[in-house]
Amino acid sequence: MLTKDKKTVVISKFATHEGDTGSPEVQIAILTERITELTEHLKLHRKDHASRRGLLKMVGNRSAMLKYISKTNVKRYREIISRLGLRK
Repeated sequence: MLTKDKKTVVISKFATHEGDTGSPEVQIAILTERITELTEHLKLHRKDHASRRGLLKMVGNRSAMLKYISKTNVKRYREIISRLGLRK
């Protein structure tokens, strides 16, 4: 579970302007944080299929947002990929 403090830290890191919570960069960063936490949960609880389904949905949402950014602005796409450490 993503705590409020952790979420505000992620938002402040990836916000494009003050008060920004809805830009694709922020949404992708929050989803990435949730995905990493859920991945750690699933390492301990291998048979938690409901959480696994939620994880797959989050990965799909993040993929769709990344595809949107790559089509609209390639520079922003490359920047967020490097900052989050995706696509090694």
